[in-house]
Amino acid sequence: MTELMNQFLDYLSIERGLSQNTIKSYKQDLIKFIGYIGTRRIKKIKDVTKHKMSEYPYFLKDGGLSANSVSRNLAAIRTFYRFLISERIVKEDATVMLESPHRLQSIPQVLDTNEVTRMLDKPDRRNWLGVRDKAALELMYATGVRVSEMVELMLQNFNMDMGFIRCVGKGGKERIIPVGKEAKLALSRYLEKSRPKLSRRSQDRHLFLSRLGRKISRQSFWKMLKKYARLAHIKKRITPHTLRHSFATHLLERGADLRSIQEMLGHADISTTQIYTHVNKARLKGIHKKYHPRG
Repeated sequence: MTELMNQFLDYLSIERGLSQNTIKSYKQDLIKFIGYIGTRRIKKIKDVTKHKMSEYPYFLKDGGLSANSVSRNLAAIRTFYRFLISERIVKEDATVMLESPHRLQSIPQVLDTNEVTRMLDKPDRRNWLGVRDKAALELMYATGVRVSEMVELMLQNFNMDMGFIRCVGKGGKERIIPVGKEAKLALSRYLEKSRPKLSRRSQDRHLFLSRLGRKISRQSFWKMLKKYARLAHIKKRITPHTLRHSFATHLLERGADLRSIQEMLGHADISTTQIYTHVNKARLKGIHKKYHPRG
C-alpha cells in the first residue's frame, strides 16, 4: 500500500506538477485511508470492495472530521483510484458508490427498549381511542413501517391468522412484514372493540381511523407519538421515524442480519440500512463513556 501511495505521489509531483503542500495533503489523506484498510484487515488494494469503501466516510466522520475535511479526503481517494485504474493496478473503481459528505445521514435518535416499553404502556386501554393508539404504536414498533405507509394500510393488509402485514412502500414496492404477538394482540383488540365504533360514520376501509371515522393523518400520528413520549417522561426528541429507527436498531443489537432488516424496512440499497451499524457503534461508545471508570 505504501509503495502504491509513493508511486501516486510521484505522479502528482512529476506529471501533474502539483505543489509540495498539495502533495503533502494528499499524503496525509492516503495515510488515513491506508490506516482504515488496515483496521479491516485488507492487505491488497484490489481487495477493497465497494461495500467496504462505502463505510469509509462514516469512519472519517466518527473520527471527528468535519464535512469539508471528509470531502477533501474522499476527493483524494477518488483521484488515487483514477491513477490505479490508469496504471491497470485495479480493474474497478471502488469509490463509485461513495456518498458526498454533505449527504451523509446523521445518526438517528432511537429509544432504548425500556423507553419503548414505557411509551407503549401509556395509552389508556379503557377507552376506544386508547385501544387504537396502543395498536398503532405496537404495530409501528413491531414492523418498522414508515408513518406514511402505516396510515395507508387497509383492513385487508393485515393477515390475522398468519401474523403479517402487507405494506406498499416507496416506488409502489410491496413487502411482507411479520407482526409480533404483542402487536397482533393489540391489533385484534382494536379491530374487535375500537374500530367498529370509529367506523360508524363511514365505510372507510383504512386500518386506522380518526375519531371522525376517516383515515388517520400523519400529523395525528405524530401528535399521538409525542403525547405518549411525554407521558412516559422521555426527554429525547421524538419524530415520526423514531419507532422505525428503534425497530431496526434493536433487531441489529439482538443479532439480526442487515439483509433481513433491509427487506423489512423496504430499503432499495443495503447502504441505507448500514446507518444502523453506526447507531449501534455510537450507542456502545456512549455506554462505555458513561460507565467505564476512565471513560
